[in-house]
Amino acid sequence: MQCDLLLRAPRALLAEGQFHSDVEIAIRDGVIAAVGSQLDWSASQTVSLSGESVVLPGLIDLHMHPARSGSVFGLNPDKMALPYGTTTVVSQGDAGSDNIDQFHRDTVQRCRTRVLLAINLSRVGESTEQGCFSDPKWLDPDACLAAIERYPEIVVAVAVNCSRAACGDQDPRPILAAGLQVASSSGLPLMYGMRPDEEWPFADQLEQLRPNDLVTYCFRRQPHCIVAAGQLHPAILAARRRGVLFDIGHGRGSFDFEVARQALANKFPPDTISTDLQRGHEDQSPPHSLLSVVSKLVAVGMDRRLALRSVSERPAAWLDRDDVAGTIQAGRVADLAVLHWSEQPSALTDTSGQLLEAAVLTVEQTWRAGQLVEPLGNVR
Repeated sequence: MQCDLLLRAPRALLAEGQFHSDVEIAIRDGVIAAVGSQLDWSASQTVSLSGESVVLPGLIDLHMHPARSGSVFGLNPDKMALPYGTTTVVSQGDAGSDNIDQFHRDTVQRCRTRVLLAINLSRVGESTEQGCFSDPKWLDPDACLAAIERYPEIVVAVAVNCSRAACGDQDPRPILAAGLQVASSSGLPLMYGMRPDEEWPFADQLEQLRPNDLVTYCFRRQPHCIVAAGQLHPAILAARRRGVLFDIGHGRGSFDFEVARQALANKFPPDTISTDLQRGHEDQSPPHSLLSVVSKLVAVGMDRRLALRSVSERPAAWLDRDDVAGTIQAGRVADLAVLHWSEQPSALTDTSGQLLEAAVLTVEQTWRAGQLVEPLGNVR
């Protein structure tokens, strides 16, 4: 059999979340044609990876801000995500019903990265410096539903952020209710940002969420925190038991080493790991990426294999799309990330400036639909 590329990997994440050794991956026409230990395929190009490499399906960032126009937080994912092994990104609310056409035209259609959207329940999305729900006229469930119907191929969730920064002086309760109405009518999950427990009890918020709804910003310290005195809040544990999922959403203020350490000590790892990558990260050194966020979680106690599955297999299961591969198997798109763990520790910081030294995950190669992505300078 003939293929375009034969990739020989010392380790790779295959079906059912298992890592296998000495794997060969045959790629033809941008699709994985075969996977095995000793494939009898001839190839136009053969790449043999180093003994420290691990190959994952292209990484998936469920919460970032990929927007080439129309968003105050937006950046170009082809520059800030794709070279770092992330081949699929989900916009957390950059576009609402008023600017989804612009988002589709300027970002989805112009990016090599696969860009999907958790549509903002607010009409204006993140197009203004004001909170997206600060003006009651911007809450329009019917317009949001109509936008979802126009773009079912890119809209994967409904984004509802009930923080004070998003809602201003508006009561968050009817905003969540409207979001659940749209999510139920469209058959989509909710991506939810919580209000602090003292302003609106976690139990009241989370009891309204459904299995597969995703709570983001789960390991932040301020303005809300899911741990107190080293223990998880009971409402958080109850929500997980009901099937509500929890995502990192690191961002510029939503990841704290000690909160993460305490949650992991209580056997509460995140379901998915995401960056909340946004314009304010563009000049950060080292670059803010899924690789750095995974490294931080492993540094405070998360199992390496589970962390890697949380940026591949697990977000792919949440998306449940044929065009997003969460494992490496025949018939899936050839989006691949070749990674390895550094031998020397590097400095890692959380969003309050706390520092620790630990091994970091780095990228060797990114393949998007069977084509090599050129790295940007000193990629890490």
